[in-house]
Amino acid sequence: MTSTTLYSPLTAPLKQDATIIGLVGLAHASSHFAHLLLPLMFPVFMQEFGLSYSELGLLMTVFFVVSGLGQAAAGFVVDRLGARPLLFVALGIFVLASGLASMVNGYTGLLGVAALAGLGNATFHPVDFTILNQRVSPSRLGHAFSVHGLTGNLGWAAAPVFLVTISSLYHWRTAYLAAAAMYVGILLLLILQRDKLSTQVMLRQADGQAEHDMAFMKLPVVWWCFAFFLLSTMTLAVVQVFSVSILKAMHGIRFETATLMLTAYMLCSALGILVGGFIAASRASSERVVAISMSVGALLLGLCGTGLLGAVGTMVVLVGTGFAVGIGGPSRDMMIKLATPKGATGRVYGMVYSGLDVGFAISPILFGVLMDRGWYGTTLLGAAVVLLLSVVAALGVGQRTAK
Repeated sequence: MTSTTLYSPLTAPLKQDATIIGLVGLAHASSHFAHLLLPLMFPVFMQEFGLSYSELGLLMTVFFVVSGLGQAAAGFVVDRLGARPLLFVALGIFVLASGLASMVNGYTGLLGVAALAGLGNATFHPVDFTILNQRVSPSRLGHAFSVHGLTGNLGWAAAPVFLVTISSLYHWRTAYLAAAAMYVGILLLLILQRDKLSTQVMLRQADGQAEHDMAFMKLPVVWWCFAFFLLSTMTLAVVQVFSVSILKAMHGIRFETATLMLTAYMLCSALGILVGGFIAASRASSERVVAISMSVGALLLGLCGTGLLGAVGTMVVLVGTGFAVGIGGPSRDMMIKLATPKGATGRVYGMVYSGLDVGFAISPILFGVLMDRGWYGTTLLGAAVVLLLSVVAALGVGQRTAK
């Protein structure tokens, strides 16, 4: 296999970099939108199909297990075939998943949607970061990673507005058809701009290539990165899945108000990511920025777990947690870039970011045990401890990264 054209990101004009960053950001937002394709309709599925909470929870486990396994494998394919083909395939899978969701008549169909959507989601991190690292000027990578994280949060924020609004005005099946149409539109746009998304691929060697492809897995820094993503995502999953119920149980906060807090958390996290992009671009020590932001976030989350802040205080501090953690997002991505061996971007990002899927898959199960026992404050305190453990992992990455 021959390599594609070599790029010269050092000389890339601002308009070209901005276009590439915007296109990749749109793709990333679409993947985060897909995270919520099913959960937003859980109340509808319970009523129409008579499903239990356990059955609904299994749908998301299927999604993230498929995504995690697929993400680790997708990195190898990205390095071999380039990022662009997998990006187009992933968006096509989202079209199919949304279309199938509009036609399901029971739990089996929903399991199929979860698996399909998880498969589509699997490619995005190795694809996105391969494109950004190869096509964006090094001096603008900090801002590129910031926009990447920001658009992911916006994808999460857009999903409820899009799906719930259309569902309430028409029907939930219509909402899924509209989602399929949206993905078709995004796919067509990216195809029209495909020249901005091409990447260099690896040269295939006849002897010992399989062993060479797997060599990165022997590097301890890769597994420290994996551990960081797993631990930090476990905490995010607690906030996303349980914070509304915790606020209601501990402080009697109304469901609508608690949901607004979660939206504010996501928006402040996005603001933190935007600020963090300037910090990352300043070439500050990536692992130290991550360690400080995660430590502050853990402290704030622990304070919420004590129950001493009251209803309003707890909501305000929880929102502040999102801002603190968000600041570390772009530096986190820079940290992974520095730890990645040359020519292994797709494989390393695929393996490392699969830790995100593992964290999302296991956290609701582990912390759900505490929730079932009514240990709501302990759930938040436990999430804070896990976030502190991610600080240890980040510092471990820094110690094992060549400066």
